[in-house]
Amino acid sequence: MKISSIFCVAGMLTALAAGSAAAEDARTLSIVDDRGATVEVAASPKRIASISYLATDVALALGIKPIATTYMTKGRDPDFLLGLTKDMKQIGQRAKPNLELLSEAKPDVIVSMKRYTVGNAAQLEKIAPYVAYNMELLSESYQEVADLSNLFGNPERGAELNAAFKKDLEDFSAKAPKGAHPRFVIMWGGDIPFAFHTENTTASIVTAVGGDNIAGPMTPGGTFGLEISLETMLEKDPEVIFVYDSGPDRPHENNPIWQQLSAVKNHRVHYVGDQWVEANGPIGREIVLREAAHYLYPDTFPAVDVRKEAAKLIPATLQN
Repeated sequence: MKISSIFCVAGMLTALAAGSAAAEDARTLSIVDDRGATVEVAASPKRIASISYLATDVALALGIKPIATTYMTKGRDPDFLLGLTKDMKQIGQRAKPNLELLSEAKPDVIVSMKRYTVGNAAQLEKIAPYVAYNMELLSESYQEVADLSNLFGNPERGAELNAAFKKDLEDFSAKAPKGAHPRFVIMWGGDIPFAFHTENTTASIVTAVGGDNIAGPMTPGGTFGLEISLETMLEKDPEVIFVYDSGPDRPHENNPIWQQLSAVKNHRVHYVGDQWVEANGPIGREIVLREAAHYLYPDTFPAVDVRKEAAKLIPATLQN
């Protein structure tokens, strides 16, 4: 082959490769989010912003570090994410994201909790494509993980993570003591605690391993939780209580009824980490499963080292 022909072929291959790369960069995905909105998003975005920890959780499990995230409690970088949020731009508390800081981060996509951002949708959409999910129920978690894994360029890994969790849920349920169904409640603390119905992600997981949720199932068309007075809680008398740990202020403990609860008397009140609040991602839900099993059946399942479990799911390339 003549040298000129070789250069011609090489040039054609280079052009084809460049064209393929450009096409990949230009490729977009359509996502129908939980608002019912169809959002066009560039495939494999490089700059991910997460309002709530769902997108942070999924991205880290795929080996991607988001550029911005909200927090649950200021200054607390969750162990279930190996503290890696400290390297991301903090854009406020998840219920009150700071849109100015978010804009400064220049994200390619914003993944958010619907109920905290739907009122600001128009403003968010001016910053970047905005995708909103409920992030409330275990039944929603699988689709959320699948959607985001596809968007972030690794649908196969998303499918693996969903399949692995479903198997783990079955395995832990099979190993739980037969006939033992400890009564439990999962709650935010307060003068009147807010408890979660069985379909809520963490309550679904605890129920799957044998727990009996005193808050019961959702009513048709109802919400995922309800206020439950301590008087009502005493009537139902949970044996295990999970409290979302939002800081040192614990007004429910000042009510004398609190001390009458069986879980309190038997030292089975557990102030649980941010993975219990944000459990719809692949890392959070796996750790909640292991913690739930231990807290319900401490003689059957071992205590959980949260960071050790997280390290199994976050690629070593991202770990500090």
